[in-house]
Amino acid sequence: MPATARPLHVSLVAIPDAVVSTLSGIYDVLGCFRMLAGADPSIPETPPFAIEIVAAQPGSVALVSGIPVEARRGVSEVVATDIVVVPSVLLGPEGWATGRYPEIVDWARRMHADGALLCSACSGVFLLAETGLFDDRETTVHWGYVPQFAKVFPRVPLSPQRVLVVSGEREELITSGASMTWHDLVLYLIARHVGATAAQTVARYFALQWHHDGLAPYIVFQGRTDHGDAAVADAQEWLATHFSVGSPVDEMVRRSGLAERTFKRRFTEATGFAPIDYVQRLRIEDAKRRLERTEAPADEIGWKVGYEDPAFFRRLFKRVTGMTPGAYRRRFQIPAFAR
Repeated sequence: MPATARPLHVSLVAIPDAVVSTLSGIYDVLGCFRMLAGADPSIPETPPFAIEIVAAQPGSVALVSGIPVEARRGVSEVVATDIVVVPSVLLGPEGWATGRYPEIVDWARRMHADGALLCSACSGVFLLAETGLFDDRETTVHWGYVPQFAKVFPRVPLSPQRVLVVSGEREELITSGASMTWHDLVLYLIARHVGATAAQTVARYFALQWHHDGLAPYIVFQGRTDHGDAAVADAQEWLATHFSVGSPVDEMVRRSGLAERTFKRRFTEATGFAPIDYVQRLRIEDAKRRLERTEAPADEIGWKVGYEDPAFFRRLFKRVTGMTPGAYRRRFQIPAFAR
């Protein structure tokens, strides 16, 4: 960033649903440049970002954990900003209730019209999606919130396996996926506005990591059970503890008493997965847990979850998770000091 350029104004939105760790982490990392000045040639002398916590009204905002943060201004006082960031929010079983923050939603829509980037960390996109600007735009969100999000915002296409999605005609709609991918969001903003070398310098200083492998390895498979089809639900319940047996689909068909074609059609309609694909996801999920928690060889794990052909197991594991079994173990195995 040229020394004469003005800092980009970042509006970090505080609402009572927000998670303090995400909000404070974004604030600290984007605001680190004054502290890092002189540490590396990539760090500009003038801080590139001016960060301000804003809220519906100025004053103290108690976040979802009960920890308060101070909003210097209400959004009605912020007539111009360059970047709007909504940190992750915590949802209860009832999901997201729309219409609670109309001032913030209207303000975000106006800021976007004036050229601002709209960014969300993880579930912060629930608030931004109320603007309607994410309709028909690819978006990511924490994989655990996909059913709740899709129910409230059916027009927003989701890619929960993606770490970061940049959409919009001006690449101005930026969403990050599960939880700690706010790291990727802030590093992206630094790379975009300050430079890739500066982003790497900041990443090294804070020991942040880009999630190069995407989020597929992190996603825990949970089959749908709210479909209301009793025959399919019975098959799912049986399969949860018998997925490793030989020919599990044939056994499910036999147990259901339905014609094979009828069972497969109803199973796919109810769960969103063909029976064999559902079996494979359960097997791979069990293999992931065994790789994390045991020292058993990958081929042995493949056999235990139902695959006699080690090569097929390895190919399937990589197709589902995006990583080989060995790479997955290196990334996710519980370290010895924690066992």
